[in-house]
Amino acid sequence: MKTQKSLVLVGVFALFAILVTSCGDGGKAAREKATQDSIRVADSLTAVQRVADSLAALPKTIAETAINTPSLSTLVAALSAAELVEVFKGTDAFTVFAPTNDAFAAVQSTVDMLLKAENKSKLQNVLKYHVVAGTVKAADLSDGQELTTLQGEKLKVAIKDGKVTIGGAEVVAADVAVSNGVVHVINKVVVPKKM
Repeated sequence: MKTQKSLVLVGVFALFAILVTSCGDGGKAAREKATQDSIRVADSLTAVQRVADSLAALPKTIAETAINTPSLSTLVAALSAAELVEVFKGTDAFTVFAPTNDAFAAVQSTVDMLLKAENKSKLQNVLKYHVVAGTVKAADLSDGQELTTLQGEKLKVAIKDGKVTIGGAEVVAADVAVSNGVVHVINKVVVPKKM
């Protein structure tokens, strides 16, 4: 990492400063000052590294999470084709019901049709039907609840025997933490009445 290289360079610089000052008139006081300076720089770099580590530990955006999840690669391709990736990289909070690759494969002919350039608005409608404004965690869902999607239609929530379904698709992974909302992975593509 850059920080580790910086620490090594600071150490080399401090050693050089000690050698140079010990040969001249500065003597002991100069060596002590050089040592104190290198300790202050090392402490500062350590603090910077802690901040960098804590930032790296923060959840990624919806788009970054999808891109880094192999089972969501078809969703990423669809978001790219619909020119919606940037929306999910932003700071606005969304709840995304993200179909897996297998879910898309089950409706492959529809996916192929939607991925054609002339069907971009239909693809956007289908994808927006999987998204709700704001953050809706699993604990916020209740049986019979209706969620208004970005596409405009509603998705119905059903909870039975501990299983949660959204518009008929089962939630297979709930509450995936992201910096701009939450993602729930589902096992089916839900299709709106109006595309």
